[in-house]
Amino acid sequence: MFRRLREDINSVFARDPAARNFLEVLTNYPGLHALLAHRLSHWLWQKNLKWLARTLSQLFRVLTGIEIHPGATIGRRFFIDHGMGVVIGETAEVGDDVTLYQGVTLGGTSWHKGKRHPTLENGVIVGAGAKILGPFTVGAGAKIGSNAVITKAVPTGATVVGIPGKIVKREEPDSEDVLEVDPARREAMRQKFGFDAYGVSQDMPDPVARSMQAMLDHMHAVDGRIEQMCKTLRQLDHSYRAGQLPELRDEDFEGVLADVDSCCPPLDDEADQGNDRGPDRDTVAEAAPRKQGGTGA
Repeated sequence: MFRRLREDINSVFARDPAARNFLEVLTNYPGLHALLAHRLSHWLWQKNLKWLARTLSQLFRVLTGIEIHPGATIGRRFFIDHGMGVVIGETAEVGDDVTLYQGVTLGGTSWHKGKRHPTLENGVIVGAGAKILGPFTVGAGAKIGSNAVITKAVPTGATVVGIPGKIVKREEPDSEDVLEVDPARREAMRQKFGFDAYGVSQDMPDPVARSMQAMLDHMHAVDGRIEQMCKTLRQLDHSYRAGQLPELRDEDFEGVLADVDSCCPPLDDEADQGNDRGPDRDTVAEAAPRKQGGTGA
């Protein structure tokens, strides 16, 4: 028992640089107190002393602000930093060397008996305020970002952020697709529509920005294909006259540009060119006449 206690205290020193000495950790860390209480209440739960186990867990819930159901299975070297507001459900399973921060919920989404809560494998780190809801597995070494809401399985070693949770990094680095478009033409397309992928560069792991970048690439390819078709039609029939494309109106972009201006400041390299390029609204306003002058079938 004392060896396990020393192991738990050493895990605090390993993961919290604010920990100074053995006595401070033993007396002032609510995460450690909740863990020790859970060890006892879980033993009572397994001995079918369920009322006593629940009473003990509720007592330490009041004292520590951490609620761990006696039926939950907790591995070795488990660390809850700060701890206030942490909730761990009855059928939750936590592996070794797992770290939780304040406000984390390992909850369920069903009222049916049986497995209702998540399983966290070894080495998982869950950021403050994250909610992991449902009977699925979070793979070993995964990282859950603060305030993320996770409702499906997470692969081993992945990093997940957002609501709902999206994988932004896997254990093995994502292989970059071969760029099949001319970067210069991609930039021209971006300026043509006055859109900067929410002010996020391609290097930033934002799944929404990546999706928008893919859409811009697709629009670039379609634009080039239409120009080629119009050129061929003019060669076949000299009487063919290219029609004008719909006008791009500045008011159609008001909502998007307002969000970009208020939430996403320009990148450093764009800020340096700000005097030459002008604000996004000017870009969109200038895009309309260019679009009218384009070709289309």
